[in-house]
Amino acid sequence: MNAHNIITIEPDKRGGQPCIRPMRITVYDVLGWLAVGMSTAEIIDDFPELTETDIRHCLEFAADRKHC
Repeated sequence: MNAHNIITIEPDKRGGQPCIRPMRITVYDVLGWLAVGMSTAEIIDDFPELTETDIRHCLEFAADRKHC
């Protein structure tokens, strides 16, 4: 499974930003948490609906230059 199976873009959700599955958590939320030094475990503790796989897919999505 790749990031494009987990990341969704819906115009009426979070201003069309890429979100994780049907949640309202965006790729940019996750990247921001990682950027300020939160660990994957800390993010999952704060947002138990997320998985390690979700976080890895956010990184994969961001690394895919077609979306930047």
